[in-house]
Amino acid sequence: MACKMGKQVFFLWWVGMAAQLFFLLGVSPKKTSFRRNIREINSSLIHFPSSMNTIHHHQVVIDNGIVSVKLANPKGYVVGISYSGIDNLLDNKLKENNRGYVDVVWNKTGREAHTFERMHGTHFSVIKADEDMVEVSFSRRWTSSMGGSSVPLSIDKRYILRKGDSGFYSYVIFNRLSGFRGAKISQIRSVFKLHKSFRYMAISNTRQRNMPTAKDRSTGKTLAYPEAVLITNPSNPQFMGEVDDKYQYSSENKDNTVHGWITKDSKATVGIWTITPSNEFRNCGPIKQDLTSHLGPTFLNMFMSTHYAGKNVAMSFYEGETYKKVFGPFYTYLNSASSNATFGSLWSDAARKRSQEVQNWPYVFPRSKDFIPPNHRGTVEGWFRIQDRFLTIEESLPAANAYIGLALPGDAGSWQEESKGYQFWTRTDGNGHFAIKNIVPGKYNLYAWVRGFIGDYKYEAIITITPGCVITLDSLVYIPPRNGPTLWEIGIPDRSAAEFYIPDPEATLTNNLFKNLDKEKFRQYGLWARYSDLYPYNDLVYTVGVSDYRKDWFFAHVSRSIGNTYQPTTWQIIFELQNNTLREGDYMLQLALASATGAEVQVRVNDPGYYSPLFTTGLIGDDNAIARHGNHGLYWLYSIHIRSSHLVEGKNTIYLRQARAASPFIGVMYDYIRLESPAPLNA
Repeated sequence: MACKMGKQVFFLWWVGMAAQLFFLLGVSPKKTSFRRNIREINSSLIHFPSSMNTIHHHQVVIDNGIVSVKLANPKGYVVGISYSGIDNLLDNKLKENNRGYVDVVWNKTGREAHTFERMHGTHFSVIKADEDMVEVSFSRRWTSSMGGSSVPLSIDKRYILRKGDSGFYSYVIFNRLSGFRGAKISQIRSVFKLHKSFRYMAISNTRQRNMPTAKDRSTGKTLAYPEAVLITNPSNPQFMGEVDDKYQYSSENKDNTVHGWITKDSKATVGIWTITPSNEFRNCGPIKQDLTSHLGPTFLNMFMSTHYAGKNVAMSFYEGETYKKVFGPFYTYLNSASSNATFGSLWSDAARKRSQEVQNWPYVFPRSKDFIPPNHRGTVEGWFRIQDRFLTIEESLPAANAYIGLALPGDAGSWQEESKGYQFWTRTDGNGHFAIKNIVPGKYNLYAWVRGFIGDYKYEAIITITPGCVITLDSLVYIPPRNGPTLWEIGIPDRSAAEFYIPDPEATLTNNLFKNLDKEKFRQYGLWARYSDLYPYNDLVYTVGVSDYRKDWFFAHVSRSIGNTYQPTTWQIIFELQNNTLREGDYMLQLALASATGAEVQVRVNDPGYYSPLFTTGLIGDDNAIARHGNHGLYWLYSIHIRSSHLVEGKNTIYLRQARAASPFIGVMYDYIRLESPAPLNA
């Protein structure tokens, strides 16, 4: 391997291999300090100390004088991060394979039992080492001899440290060849477990504060599921009586770009952050929710999961199916300030750094040929318009601020359950113009949806991206589902239940992080149980023209608690049809759901006791958003025909029965409900 080394110095304390390694690298060994200032050397430092006399304990250290990263050789675990005089920002009391790692949750084809596997390498190599950058690789090739003991994927974990950077980059390449066995993968993530001195967590401008400790959790009371714990014996009295649950700190992919932790001692305040400049490798699109930082202290980079979506979004591979994808790179950023600096200043600096990384995406420096650089990517641009003939007399209007993106070919809306491929999303401007840039070559469909309108748009033609291409599409027009004029509506078609009534949590089950965040009240624990408190005997009744969905429509249609059991609930929508508004033909009930978990919504009209419902969704949903403090999961839309013979002049009632009641978490969240009258003959 030929490298321009400059003052690059390679250390190897494994004497038996020293001569061979230096010969291969073309470098003469010489003494130097491990702690040179970056101003004194213009290169990264790689050395290979061995604390024990077995290859199993070898370590690789990459060091640029600002940050030093210690990696297990050849497994590739991050075992130490040194910065600003702190020897290890990770929890060095944990085993080396339990500090910084990539793991996968998977199961064999046809098996339900999941396996948690930490992905480790079996071969170490230096990809690049020169005056400006070091990139190292820890790879493992899957072979049939591994049987079912390891997920059938070959891996290549890469770490990059550049001159002058206060942090390092990581990415992982997964590869399947034609002979690989079938499997189903439900989660891929990167994990860092930090030193216990990190107490301040920051996820967004509003979600940040000092956190309880892991010991506080371990001595607390487990609530309805293991992740939710009531703090009963905290080391700091301020946390007494709070609920902690890692799902309370989830974010949508589009917002999950930077989060981390801060520690403070007498000398300095230090922050460690994970920055993800692109969501292209994450699954299920821009509004898919997933975990971020949580008590531990731990921070995650979720590449893909079934969280807030369900089992259907798992990546299923049949035997022999080939596959390759690059997850990352993402940036582990370190910053520091004087000991009297505010934590907010480090957060602001991390947010600034996030903006820089976004501007620099896609990176030009990763050396893997599988990471596509910017000059080999493509662009799709155009104008997106919307036409609803019952809202405007114009043919179409610009679809402002719409979500529009590319994902693997499929049906309209299939992007929200797509996990294997890359996805590329943007928002239209006020004129409906869009430009989707930096698209990896391949075949895609173009999808879109617009706040304020129901349904999903799909451009029918396959779009083929080639290196350097710029594809300009003619004006695209979305005609959302519509049967006739609106008689009444409940909510806002935005794919969430955020606009509906979110109750206050039970006083003894609060998380003070959200105490004054009205827009994030839905993240409080146990809100599903508040329905039974508010409606102990009779179910919700909503009267069109009288009720206010912001106050009178509970955010989740759940079961009622009766002692230790649960019973289905039936909500009513009461509305009037006068003689001049009741018309013959098909009325249409547009029923849009923002979430569903083990639910069945049955629709009846004017007869709640009729045995057969006019419509039923059947058993649907597995997104678990109700239990995991979400205001949406997956989106569902049903257009339900109601014959005029089912309706009467005067008072009418639509009954929505959530017929399943196996647990308190079973139910749906409504996004939007609209009743349309039959279309005029001249429409």
